[in-house]
Amino acid sequence: MPLRAVPASGRPRRGGVLRSPTAPGLRLLLLGACLCAWPRGSEAAGARRPNVVLILTDDQDDLLGGMTPLKKTKALIADMGMSFSSAYVPSPLCCPSRASILTGKYPHNHHVVNNTLEGNCSSKLWQKIQEPYTFPAILRSMCGYQTFFAGKYLNEYGALDAGGVEHVPPGWSYWYALEKNSKYYNYTLSVNGKARKHGENYSLDYLTDVLANVSLDFLDYKSNSEPFFMMISTPAPHSPWIAAPQYQKSFQNVSAPRNSNFNIHGKNKHWLIRQAKTPMTNSSIQFLDEAFRKRWQTLLSVDDLVEKLIRRLDFHGELNNTFIFYTSDNGYHTGQFSLPIDKRQLYEFDIKVPLLVRGPGIKANQTNQMLIANIDLGPTILDIAGYDLNKTQMDGRSLLPLMRGTSNVTWRSDVLVEYQGEGYNGSDPTCPAMGPGVSQCFPDCVCEDAYNNTYACVRTMSKSWNLQYCEFDDQEVFVEVYNLTADPHQIDNIAKTIDPELLGKMNYRLMMLQSCSGPTCRTPGVFDPGYRFDPRLMFSSQVGSIRTRRFLKPSL
Repeated sequence: MPLRAVPASGRPRRGGVLRSPTAPGLRLLLLGACLCAWPRGSEAAGARRPNVVLILTDDQDDLLGGMTPLKKTKALIADMGMSFSSAYVPSPLCCPSRASILTGKYPHNHHVVNNTLEGNCSSKLWQKIQEPYTFPAILRSMCGYQTFFAGKYLNEYGALDAGGVEHVPPGWSYWYALEKNSKYYNYTLSVNGKARKHGENYSLDYLTDVLANVSLDFLDYKSNSEPFFMMISTPAPHSPWIAAPQYQKSFQNVSAPRNSNFNIHGKNKHWLIRQAKTPMTNSSIQFLDEAFRKRWQTLLSVDDLVEKLIRRLDFHGELNNTFIFYTSDNGYHTGQFSLPIDKRQLYEFDIKVPLLVRGPGIKANQTNQMLIANIDLGPTILDIAGYDLNKTQMDGRSLLPLMRGTSNVTWRSDVLVEYQGEGYNGSDPTCPAMGPGVSQCFPDCVCEDAYNNTYACVRTMSKSWNLQYCEFDDQEVFVEVYNLTADPHQIDNIAKTIDPELLGKMNYRLMMLQSCSGPTCRTPGVFDPGYRFDPRLMFSSQVGSIRTRRFLKPSL
């Protein structure tokens, strides 16, 4: 029996009116005073507001071949639209990055710092302060969109201390959310606030396929009188890397890429990178190669999902009026600088992600090299809906002018990346010899995280520079700087040899971005014509407060 998408307020209705689970009847009030501009008479003349689909994968890298298995996705989205070759996340970890997508804000503004309730991941504070102002909530309440979510939301979603699976965030008409972190079998879904348990039968329970089926069902039973937004968030290619049965023998001869930063010592880097054992053991290399293959295998089901979704949009006559975005919440590494597998680090392999889009007005087979962050997705989707972005507090900006090839667009030259490290108060049980403060340790005592793996970076791209400047919040105030034009694999830290004046400017720019909010996050960067640098401010009391604020944990 096929899954059927059920509105949060009741049973499915073909062509009927969807009601928000948080505000019944609000749609009718808002249609008379809609805050999303749409040219007068255009709907009467046959034009319809565009639909939007956002497909979000989990831990899919860009630099290490993460898009290689997705042949159909490339043909159906990238080749039919635009690929952004310089897309970054503001934090290389699931929950902070996903919070940035939903809010359009940097982590220091939405205050989600890690994957725990204590780190504000789906906490009651998040639910109270941030959820009512996410872009899907605005789409639903202010623009009259019907909104559909399926898959992984935030890592701690469904925690009993934060309302359990009964909590449905405001703004979602249809809600099919995974309880907690990514799984493929034996999981619980919140179906509009009611728990639905799944087992380990492939045909009924494999999560990527379940998400595909319920998404197709939504397209069959949605209202035809309203535009729609769909967010489909797959478990792949996150661990535990369980592929569908038909794909479990794929890529048997594939290994993790042996780039120049693979299995080498991270000299002149933060101590956490330097502690990795080089060369890696044969067992570690075999493990990461197997993980790499399994990750690719899980992505084949995502490729099928994309194909099914686009075919169904086309069947219903919606494809040509729908923007389809494809991206990931963070990157990943497999053996770089002798770190076995994980994310969390400041390097390109962890902070750079794929970003593809097709839709009305986007020419086929385009590549855009502008510097993009996932905080831009919310503003872009609201801009598509016609919402006035000046009414939001978002840090990002709309990609719509870039997507439509608007000439003479003044764009940013830098983005902020920030991460707050995690570690045990005591020793990691996997490796007690490392002492307190570390986490994510492997049996050979290589640890992927620590309390003082807390850093902030400015990632800069301009005509003259391709630069990354990072500071750690540790006793050393350790600094890493990379010229990615000369050193794309970030092997040589040039912090001690770069021009001190430029170093000072980058330090100041980092502090300014770490205190930015809304429009001040979009001020000119160091290499922009309008940039202003006053070194006196670096030693003022204001800077001291910024430095203190940079690494504050939220109070819960």
